[in-house]
Amino acid sequence: SVLPRTDVLILTLPLTEETMHLMNAERFGVLKEGAVLVNIARGAVVDSEALVENVDKLGGAVLDVFEEEPLNEKSPLWDMENVIVTPHNSFVGDNDQSRLGEVILGNIGGMQ
Repeated sequence: SVLPRTDVLILTLPLTEETMHLMNAERFGVLKEGAVLVNIARGAVVDSEALVENVDKLGGAVLDVFEEEPLNEKSPLWDMENVIVTPHNSFVGDNDQSRLGEVILGNIGGMQ
């Protein structure tokens, strides 16, 4: 119900049976024209064929993950002007190692 009003859709959900191809032709059909799609979740949350068919109605797409990784060099997504392709690194940031260490230590402490 929110897709027709969405300016920026950021996908951050896990891949499950329910989320496989969540963004499909039907949902792209109701997504607001000019919306920007950002997928930093799992590649198969977006139906790649449906995305390619509907990308012209989007304001753009930022894709850090793909159904097939690495993204096939023949994929049309590489050459689309309104698509930004990044190398599955949306998790990279300052102090990642120290934050990860804290999470691991916290998890170990919770196991005792």
